Amino acid sequence: MSFIADLHIHSRYSRATSADMSPEALWRWAQLKGITVIGTGDFTHPLWLRELDDKLEPAGNGLLRLKTGLRSGDVPESCRADVFFLLSAEISCIYSKKGKTRKVHALVFAPDFRDVARINAALSKIGNLSSDGRPILGLDAKELLRIVLNESEGSLLVPAHAWTPHFSVFGAVSGFDSLEECFDELTPHIFAIETGLSSDPAMNRRLSSLDRITLISNSDAHSPAKIGREATVFDTTASFDSIRHAIRSGDGLAGTIEFFPEEGKYHHDGHRACDVNLSPAETRRYGNLCPVCGRKVTVGVLHRVEKLADRDEGYAPVHSLPFRSIIPLQEIIAEVLQRGAAAKKVVAEYFRLIEAIGAEFTILLETPLPVIGEIGSDRLQEAIARVRSGDVRIVPGFDGEFGRIRIFEEVARKTPKGQEPLL
Repeated sequence: MSFIADLHIHSRYSRATSADMSPEALWRWAQLKGITVIGTGDFTHPLWLRELDDKLEPAGNGLLRLKTGLRSGDVPESCRADVFFLLSAEISCIYSKKGKTRKVHALVFAPDFRDVARINAALSKIGNLSSDGRPILGLDAKELLRIVLNESEGSLLVPAHAWTPHFSVFGAVSGFDSLEECFDELTPHIFAIETGLSSDPAMNRRLSSLDRITLISNSDAHSPAKIGREATVFDTTASFDSIRHAIRSGDGLAGTIEFFPEEGKYHHDGHRACDVNLSPAETRRYGNLCPVCGRKVTVGVLHRVEKLADRDEGYAPVHSLPFRSIIPLQEIIAEVLQRGAAAKKVVAEYFRLIEAIGAEFTILLETPLPVIGEIGSDRLQEAIARVRSGDVRIVPGFDGEFGRIRIFEEVARKTPKGQEPLL
């Protein structure tokens, strides 16, 4: 069977996260989006783990499900489907290696609460797991991997958002030039990386060193409505063992659903304080310095990929899996109606459409365009057609600012006052 999974989210115990992030809300929004397996996030946090233990029960497939008494009826009939939870966590490792401060985030996927308890017991000896849903530990990422391997044979560690500048395995600010530099002799136990919002599989496949590595995508959502902005498509049974096998081998993986990477907030280089947004070529032209203030710019994902790549842009290995780039449905409706994405009229139209047609991914990826036009509008039909074909306009994100994406109108990068155009 084919199903969609989003395995990287956060609970309300993580910084800058919605208070609405609860198992009940995740269960509801997974159905609205069309997600079959959702990560729990934050299993290292004691209060969240207790809530998960109270509200979830074994589903008989190595995954968990929300207890029947907690399931609300607030899901349209057109979207109702089984939802399973997979125990997951993100851990921030900050440490020194080879004379440089490293900041590497890693995802851990665990098969059951007993394995989680062993992993947490080992990690609690190193740092305070109660401080944040995504704990910050003074721990080498390789040693984190060693702990996961020692405490839970069935668990997996996957480098999170592998290219973001500040907190990733390949990040320009604090990462490494290869997986081997980071994980040394344990590198064979790294089977996958997460692409992150600012890169897509095509960018990653420019590195031959990643040919053996499975690429997965997840939302890293901090609020329920953001789940599924990226996701992974599996073609296997919905079980922990099948998901683990697919991530380790690529067998049973059908592809990914991606942001347009330019929309990610670290795609381009730049300096947010000066509103300077630079392509890699422009950054080189300015000597890696902001043309306004003269300080170093933050080198983004595209530049970092170009630096490490040993293949030309557009190269596609034979084994590459397909991926689809999307814009969330609510954002598409907002542009069609020329309103803000959170406007009442936009939200009402979103729920009217999913009630009439089906889950968000069904509308974005599968529903025939004439049906969308009949139930929605001609303009919505045209908008989704353009998104499906990639006919969108984007000012790339940079230095922590999300990119600006439009379907029907041109958008242009700003030129800092007093500077020549950066084109």
